[in-house]
Amino acid sequence: MKNVTLSAEEHLIESARERARVEHSTLNEQFRLWLADYAHSRGRLSRYDEVMTTLRGKLQVGRKLTRDEMNER
Repeated sequence: MKNVTLSAEEHLIESARERARVEHSTLNEQFRLWLADYAHSRGRLSRYDEVMTTLRGKLQVGRKLTRDEMNER
């Protein structure tokens, strides 16, 4: 494993350490989880785009959706 040196505001580091402690974790562990997620997020987006392209035109609702229905989240 390689070491990385980061710079951040002292109060942010302390707040992050406290949150990690409450979550029974360490700041290093949380950083490693974030880094893995950050590094692989582009791959997930690519897979999502592939699935959406594959499904386009294959799913039917049975009627034309209203503008409001299409924009619901």
